[in-house]
Amino acid sequence: MAKLLSCVLGPRLYKIYRERDSERAPASVPETPTAVTAPHSSSWASVFWSISYYSSPFAFFYLYRKGYLSLSKVVPFSHYAGTLLLLLAGVACLRGIGRWTNPQYRQFITILEATHRNQSSENKRQLANYNFDFRSWPVDFHWEEPSSRKESRGGPSRRGVALLRPEPLHRGTADTLLNRVKKLPCQITSYLVAHTLGRRMLYPGSVYLLQKALMPVLLQGQARLVEECNGRRAKLLACDGNEIDTMFVDRRGTAEPQGQKLEMKLGHRKPFLDLTVICCEGNAGFYEVGCVSTPLEAGYSVLGWNHPGFAGSTGVPFPQNEANAMDVVVQFAIHRLGFQPQDIIIYAWSIGGFTATWAAMSYPDVSAMILDASFDDLVPLALKVMPDSWRGLVTRTVRQHLNLNNAEQLCRYQGPVLLIRRTKDEIITTTVPEDIMSNRGNDLLLKLLQHRYPRVMAEEGLRVVRQWLEASSQLEEASIYSRWEVEEDWCLSVLRSYQAEHGPDFPWSVGEDMSADGRRQLALFLARKHLHNFEATHCTPLPAQNFQMPWHL
Repeated sequence: MAKLLSCVLGPRLYKIYRERDSERAPASVPETPTAVTAPHSSSWASVFWSISYYSSPFAFFYLYRKGYLSLSKVVPFSHYAGTLLLLLAGVACLRGIGRWTNPQYRQFITILEATHRNQSSENKRQLANYNFDFRSWPVDFHWEEPSSRKESRGGPSRRGVALLRPEPLHRGTADTLLNRVKKLPCQITSYLVAHTLGRRMLYPGSVYLLQKALMPVLLQGQARLVEECNGRRAKLLACDGNEIDTMFVDRRGTAEPQGQKLEMKLGHRKPFLDLTVICCEGNAGFYEVGCVSTPLEAGYSVLGWNHPGFAGSTGVPFPQNEANAMDVVVQFAIHRLGFQPQDIIIYAWSIGGFTATWAAMSYPDVSAMILDASFDDLVPLALKVMPDSWRGLVTRTVRQHLNLNNAEQLCRYQGPVLLIRRTKDEIITTTVPEDIMSNRGNDLLLKLLQHRYPRVMAEEGLRVVRQWLEASSQLEEASIYSRWEVEEDWCLSVLRSYQAEHGPDFPWSVGEDMSADGRRQLALFLARKHLHNFEATHCTPLPAQNFQMPWHL
């Protein structure tokens, strides 16, 4: 009876993976038809509940207008609800019986229970052969696990890691009780907008119905990572209590052709596969089908993770939760997977630039950062899709609750950076995709260069870089580059001389006593080293040959 109860209450089993070490192992075997039918019924019940949840305000308003909320009308509805609950309980019992008669599910539930009691390496190895509801997966890594965090107070608290706070919208205004009362209605409105419509518009991947529609694709992507790439799934517990779903593909020690390459890394020759790439997905991206495929094809070890509220990760993807999740992912890479910060490359696509720049700011020793189709600040993009009359509300809501300040965080990082700009990007342009100067990746580059090289990016340098950014083809870029007769050897010698004399820390005052022509050359040289163009739309996968290490002096 105990085993039957475990089968009734146990998680849904999606797939049994092939044995990783056996070429003749059978393909993944689903549950028996009896065991599959009942879970599908409960899945449809969860979909119905999700639709009812989102439509409940309209339903209550309709019922109130029709007079159905009186006691005489509510009692019959309660009878219908009770009948429905009994039917769902019957479905759950049928599901449990079907699982109990399935030897594969009984074996799975036995391994799962044993792993919860004792998380030995053998139990975890056996459990990794199953793909099941991630809520029942045991926690593999805890945010407080690193001994350095237990001994010091510098780590995150249970409230979360540190974020850069936005400046007040109205400077110089006395923060009196009267002013607070005046601001209260606006603050309440901003909170409601951010926690209802705003968050779901910004992170559509967190919407349950979308995840349900993508479930077959996500399961197929997980199977490919586990069976073909020997990926290892893990659950990480962040400081806010959210559980983060991760997948690690380890290429260390493999004999693949890519692994024999040597990359120039921070002035040292380092084995290619000693590096790992932490991937930060977009607002509707999942590691199962997201940007992890690019560094995988390039031959790197890869650590992918899902945003809070995406697939197996719990929580909601607000900036604080995002940063908390990224923090525990980096800690997992360092303290459990054994990578040094200098061996970590952070690669982000689109909105993933927020967590990537936060990690680079908070872990300044990471090797490099690659930002693909990312932006400098969320406010201009939010204003683009909302009515102009909502400008004040949108700005206030973003700054207070959804402040993705990528450029501000990026400027706190001292390491190598590569920006990839999509020349046909339809998402992060503020006008039309053909207007390449409205691409917010331009603003990200300009803010980075102006912070690092303020003397070079004075009037002449800024003007010529803008001209270069306006080029819509490689031919136009080359034409502008040759028009100003950029001497790369001279630029390198100037930068190296300055670095040798003043050190590597930014900002640099190089260009202070330089001619206008020299500043133009340096500005174009630096812009070309920090930004590469990719002729594609926003969601086109980046080819492996375009995944290059950032330039480093």
